[in-house]
Amino acid sequence: MSLPLNMSPSTDDKYRAARYNMVEQQVRPWSLGDEQVLELIGTLRREEFVPDGLQDMAFMDIQLPLLGDDGEEAIANGHCMLPPRVEARVLQDLKLQAHENVLEIGTGSGYMAALMSRLAKQVTSLEIEPALVELARANLHRAQIKNVDVVLEDGSNAQAIGGSYDVIVLSGSVYEVPAALLDKLKEGGRLIAFVGTEPMMRTTVYTRTQGRLTISQPWDTVVARLKGFAEAPRFKF
Repeated sequence: MSLPLNMSPSTDDKYRAARYNMVEQQVRPWSLGDEQVLELIGTLRREEFVPDGLQDMAFMDIQLPLLGDDGEEAIANGHCMLPPRVEARVLQDLKLQAHENVLEIGTGSGYMAALMSRLAKQVTSLEIEPALVELARANLHRAQIKNVDVVLEDGSNAQAIGGSYDVIVLSGSVYEVPAALLDKLKEGGRLIAFVGTEPMMRTTVYTRTQGRLTISQPWDTVVARLKGFAEAPRFKF
């Protein structure tokens, strides 16, 4: 529907339309069929989780830098939001339940934690960068989301992570998932991570069933690295 020539859309209308187009043109075509996830992606205000001045870029199919003036450097340092279709696909694959407690490693802007908070009981999100901790906390407070705790912590240090979780999400790529982190999964729990190196990484889902881990790798992508995790050993001649 077009607007009369003497009228312009409100900011709310503009962003509502942008979220709708994001879902229909990017997210849904990327093997997304979970209507609950699609509705959530389409209604949670992604534009409110990006730095000032980048609101119009919030719906683009890119990794969006969160810190500093150099976007490439920010992404290289893992200071970015993942593309919307990647976040949506992760959310669909996790099949979160209302009673579940979630651990996220790599908070970023808090957007992924906000999505998961709508489906799970509690989200604890660990972020190694102090400026991103402040950003995420402010974003979640503004969105009136109360079941997410953002903690300044190096998520690669599994010994510093207390308790066990139903779901663990690594919101960035790693060379491999540490065994000590997999040990934090409860029975029936799932861990999802982007594993490998460029030019292609495997989205890997670990599921603990009767004390054993099963592994599936349903799709490929390339996303920024998480800080602190070990890289591939270098060959010596």
